[in-house]
Amino acid sequence: MPMNARIASLEQRHAALERQILDEDRRPRPDDTALSRLKLEKLRLKEEMERLRSSRPH
Repeated sequence: MPMNARIASLEQRHAALERQILDEDRRPRPDDTALSRLKLEKLRLKEEMERLRSSRPH
């Protein structure tokens, strides 16, 4: 998979996680464990995107 396509895929997954976090947070009794897991995964994706962007030739 070309790097730009990989980054785009990660960006889509990152956005989907953001929506899931917002949905969970809006619930009357949000699941703190689920929120933590989603936020950790979102952070992992962000770090991966930053790593890929920094390794691209400019």
